[in-house]
Amino acid sequence: MIDAIVCARDAAGTLGDVLGRLPTRLLRSVVVIDRASTDATSQIARDGGAVVLRTDGPGYGAACRRAITHLEALPRPPDAVALVPATGEVSPEDLPALTAPITANDADLVIGTRTGSTSRGARARMALGLIGVLYRHRFDGLGPFRVIRFPALVALGMSDRGAGFDVEMQVKALRYGLRIVEIPLTAGGVARKSAIGPRTALCEAEKTSRVLFHILRHTTAR
Repeated sequence: MIDAIVCARDAAGTLGDVLGRLPTRLLRSVVVIDRASTDATSQIARDGGAVVLRTDGPGYGAACRRAITHLEALPRPPDAVALVPATGEVSPEDLPALTAPITANDADLVIGTRTGSTSRGARARMALGLIGVLYRHRFDGLGPFRVIRFPALVALGMSDRGAGFDVEMQVKALRYGLRIVEIPLTAGGVARKSAIGPRTALCEAEKTSRVLFHILRHTTAR
């Protein structure tokens, strides 16, 4: 039994397409966490048949944690959850490939990755190199499209409320010995572009600091 978590912020332009392309035969439900959107994100999610929850702030990790709390409280929590970007940067049709190692009991965490160093930004290359040195494990990517067994996700005790959530999950998975599989994604997603400016630069600096914090914090606890 698999539920999908879609954290969305001002995603009215892409969310409907993402929900429409999800292979719903694999999913019990889709939970959309509206990260304080100012557009029609929530309505589009409801129209797409999703359960809609809302967070007061825009933090990605906080939205994921809100979804985890919701799923824990269900009469029957899911066996696994799929974390699906709302931005259209990946192809939802790749979900069966990501769920296959979970359903075959070959993995606890499956991460969708794009092949080639050109698909990674400077922060990702830095983080992947540092994880390789400190944890002796070579990840191909830090992609947000992933599937994880729900009991394992709860046991990880995720704490990051922002952009360090994915890295925290990966280094904690290494620390606790989860079986990790990476699956190459197709080229069906649409690359995102963001404006460059002082606010964007500040946001990127904050993301980098959160990534480094989790990599260094959890290696010292091993």
